[in-house]
Amino acid sequence: MSEDLQKLIATIEEQEQRLVFTRFTETDAWELGSLLVRLAAERELPVAVDIRRGEQQLFHAALAGSSADNDAWIERKVRVVYRYAASSYLVGRRLAAKGRQLDASQGVDPALYAAHGGAFPVRVPGAGVIGVVTVSGLPQADDHALVVEAIETFLAG
Repeated sequence: MSEDLQKLIATIEEQEQRLVFTRFTETDAWELGSLLVRLAAERELPVAVDIRRGEQQLFHAALAGSSADNDAWIERKVRVVYRYAASSYLVGRRLAAKGRQLDASQGVDPALYAAHGGAFPVRVPGAGVIGVVTVSGLPQADDHALVVEAIETFLAG
């Protein structure tokens, strides 16, 4: 494993440990989703934004330049977070560090799961992963970074 990949994995792990919610209500989902839409719109990013708690979709928005394909990617990334209790980017980078990818050899159908950046777990102490915040439409590192930036801003407010 390269030193850069080791550092990236450590950074993502630190983000997941630090970015924990005390609670996650419908209002929180609306405010966080609206923040993500504002950030993306200001930068003219062609993304779709999705926020879920359990099986319920609490927020969804598709900005100019996004497509239904982004919605399909969101579904695949969300499944990864729920299955592995980690961000889709972290799962993908950990596999890459071992020279692997998320496929049948890992017991999943790649048509249903995508270990590409952009889906981040909503963790609540004592409850674990209760939801997912997802962005799709940019290169995976950028999808992940946008979600992290928005969650950091939301939790700081």
